[in-house]
Amino acid sequence: MTQELIDLRNSILAGRYQDALAIVDELEGMSKKAILRQIKSFIKILLIHLIKNQIEKRLTNSWVASIRNSLVEIQDINLKENQKSYYINKDEWDTWLQEEIEAAISDASIEVANGMYTPFQLAEIVDKQQIINEAHNLLQLTYNYPSSELTGIINNAVIQFPGGENWKLGNS
Repeated sequence: MTQELIDLRNSILAGRYQDALAIVDELEGMSKKAILRQIKSFIKILLIHLIKNQIEKRLTNSWVASIRNSLVEIQDINLKENQKSYYINKDEWDTWLQEEIEAAISDASIEVANGMYTPFQLAEIVDKQQIINEAHNLLQLTYNYPSSELTGIINNAVIQFPGGENWKLGNS
């Protein structure tokens, strides 16, 4: 990026405004790609913990914290600087979730039931559509609640998951 900024400065100083605009477009594209890569990473973390919950039928403080933190970070990163629009709109999550579910299953196989399943075995037993639906519903919360309320809303949402009532009571 440093070279692009140097080139931008030189283009402006030389009066080559078309070149400068092309560099600005390139920088915007690089920035958006980095933001989407971050969101994708948090999506995968969210999916992994939803998979673990589905298979093991329990929740732990650590899993809830990972789910909650992923959603809070997605909310923060996804909102553009203008505070009015998003990098990923409400109706675009299904594509992102479909793209990440297989990678999440492979990564979750290391952790689910202490690694007793291979990625192939886990893929056979995971209800992918249910995981995607749960993730989608949780992601919708990031549009509907301010960050100051999101943590509590997520905590209340996860108690509906398998093992959620036990987690709420401290028996996870």
